[in-house]
Amino acid sequence: MATQGKYEVDILLTSAGDLQITFLGHGSLIFTFNGKHFYIDPFSEVADYSQLPKADVVLITHEHGDHLDPKALSSIQTGQTVVVLTQICVKQVQGGIVMRNGDQRTLNGVLVEAVPAYNIVHKRQNGQPFHPQGAGNGYILTFGDQRVYVAGDTENIPEMKDLRDIACAFLPMNLPYTMTPEMVAEAARAFKPHILYPYHYGKTDTSKLQELLRQERGIEVRIRRLA
Repeated sequence: MATQGKYEVDILLTSAGDLQITFLGHGSLIFTFNGKHFYIDPFSEVADYSQLPKADVVLITHEHGDHLDPKALSSIQTGQTVVVLTQICVKQVQGGIVMRNGDQRTLNGVLVEAVPAYNIVHKRQNGQPFHPQGAGNGYILTFGDQRVYVAGDTENIPEMKDLRDIACAFLPMNLPYTMTPEMVAEAARAFKPHILYPYHYGKTDTSKLQELLRQERGIEVRIRRLA
């Protein structure tokens, strides 16, 4: 781990060059690969996006304001930026590419797969899930020979059992909207990422997750500033 200004940075080695991961905060990340910048859920409260590199690709997981922030998005867009979003996000963003659960696209040489992200247990007072099935995306990005899973706002849904060959995973742990540490641990055991980053974790105690997975061989839990 290193730092780039005030942001923590990790490097993941791939068969096609280094992948730099910049941890902006909350659900916001930058993946820099072969000179291209892939942004996840830019959010103005965690960074001054006018001071960051322009985006080649932006992936939006769902429509909530801490994930779809038009101000942050406009700061990093150029005429060539590809914005990937869900159907409901089209109301707020013009010119994006809609990807639904199960869709795949190659963008700037990186395979991007949209996968399900939704709640089963955690619901609003009216009984509706915070994140309904089919409305949001997680994304798997393949950089060289390394598959990186960014789960979006989700719980440990059954579809996670079908994930394969995940080099590193970002799993949300922000209560009551996403997962408890126990849910994150169960998800990790299901598909066994080599590196697990809890992200978008708010005030949840990340040490609980570390303890739950302490004896789990082959899964390295890394804590970065992503509250």
